[in-house]
Amino acid sequence: MGRLAGLAVAELELDAADGTGARIWPAPGGPPLDTAAGDGAGRRIFALVRLRGRPVGTVVGRVRAGDDPASVLAKQAADEIVVPEAPEAPEAPEAPEAPERPPTGEVPRATVVVATRERPAQLARALDSLLAQDHPDFEIVVVDNAPATGATRELVTSAYAGRGVRYALEPVPGLAAAHNRGVAVAGADVLAFTDDDVIADPHWLTALTRPFGEDLRLACVTGLILPARLTTPAQVLLESHGGFAKGFSARCYDPAHPPADEPLFPFTAGRFGSGANMAFRAGPLRSVGGFDPATGTGTPAKGGDDLYAFVRLLAEGHPLYYTPDAIVWHHHRERWEDLCGQAYGYGAGLTACLTALLVSRPALLPPLLARLPRGLAHARTMTAPRATGAAGRPGVPGEHGAYTYPWPRHLSRLERRGLLYGPLGYVRARLALRGAARPWEGR
Repeated sequence: MGRLAGLAVAELELDAADGTGARIWPAPGGPPLDTAAGDGAGRRIFALVRLRGRPVGTVVGRVRAGDDPASVLAKQAADEIVVPEAPEAPEAPEAPEAPERPPTGEVPRATVVVATRERPAQLARALDSLLAQDHPDFEIVVVDNAPATGATRELVTSAYAGRGVRYALEPVPGLAAAHNRGVAVAGADVLAFTDDDVIADPHWLTALTRPFGEDLRLACVTGLILPARLTTPAQVLLESHGGFAKGFSARCYDPAHPPADEPLFPFTAGRFGSGANMAFRAGPLRSVGGFDPATGTGTPAKGGDDLYAFVRLLAEGHPLYYTPDAIVWHHHRERWEDLCGQAYGYGAGLTACLTALLVSRPALLPPLLARLPRGLAHARTMTAPRATGAAGRPGVPGEHGAYTYPWPRHLSRLERRGLLYGPLGYVRARLALRGAARPWEGR
């Protein structure tokens, strides 16, 4: 793991597709771009590439002391990224034939829900970025999940009093339970969710919520998650294998028109987005019972709460939309031990999610079984590079998921163990929650 040297993280703006007039600056919350800080060959930089503000890809380049980072990386971006001279807006999903009311195209009012537990310093950093949003009308709800101290309450009620940030307590441990509390107390019809370990781009909430005003059928929108820092081997390895990003092309996942490249659709929930960057219409989300409280971080199930919500809504016929314009910068876990736990949790969360779906809607079992053979064959082709690694230039790939570094077998084994454990973890979580109701039920 020692050869996984850290990288600086930056944003690169191209005023024109040929890179003329390029500007570069550190990623939000990151250190200055000191090119003299690298080894004798220069400093490696991972950069989000924007064209007139729109994200179009990422590049990794080595910048030597004395060179202009913007010029070096702009040239590399011109060689590696197909950038349209005048990028078109993402193709909007088809409008319904007879909507109850016409789409407005306006940015709807939103509630941002941030679940947290005993991380006031990280939470403050996230809240500061959320309060800097360019969205015209929103509130923030901080859900304090099974707190051991009063630190979170003190932070919200003192430092953020009168600034549009509300405090809510959820005593039941688990991310899904905390999110359900946010659903219950939200004052808007569009609910955005992010984590306490992110920094949100100033345009994040506007980009994440605008699609709801453009298509009344949408029940969920997800966005782009990029690394805030790539300092440790664990962070570099995770991002080298795709991290949390889902690409730079907007896409609509519509149950009425299943995607041909997703044989397991809609059960390939990890392809749709992640919980650190997602938004829902409150009505459809509540109608399916919200998030299953027996899933998610902080429960024996380890995860899967976001995946459950995605698939549950798709199974009811609601389209889901992914937009790369909605960006948050995520602070990946720094230690190898944390990455090991994350790998195990991914496996457990996936099968816990599938178990939760079949418990809540047994009718999903036949379509799941019907799709399984083709889905497994497709998964083997997708994971082959991850198992073997790939030759090529060292460093985090410019294209997410290019698998520059081999994924350690130890982590693969942990993922497989997690897959086996997930159903058991879900059952344990359900037993611990016997008799508990969703926070909004009975209101």
